[in-house]
Amino acid sequence: EVQLVESGGGLVQAGGSLRLSCAYSGFTFDDYAIGWFRQAPGKEREGVSCITSKDGKTYYPESVKGRFTISNDKSKNRVYLQMNSLKPEDTAVYYCNGRLWAYDYWGQGTQVTVSS
Repeated sequence: EVQLVESGGGLVQAGGSLRLSCAYSGFTFDDYAIGWFRQAPGKEREGVSCITSKDGKTYYPESVKGRFTISNDKSKNRVYLQMNSLKPEDTAVYYCNGRLWAYDYWGQGTQVTVSS
């Protein structure tokens, strides 16, 4: 059973940094992808990063590229999202997503609030 648990959210001023953590378990094959999504009130869910387990390829949308960095520490079963130069528009609930074949798994989310 795949499980994902996010942590690291909080309140930070614009220009500050946060590091989110996604503790994962249950992936029996090294062919999964873990990413971060966020959803703010009144907005659609947006993918902000993804990393593949097999080759470590990373993906970012233009809205966060250059500011966010995703990494996978397989020895600790943790995927991190380092967020720098945070902006008020980054405020959202951030969810960790795991994908294995056609299946999606989600964590409970962690709130990130960036004040002006």
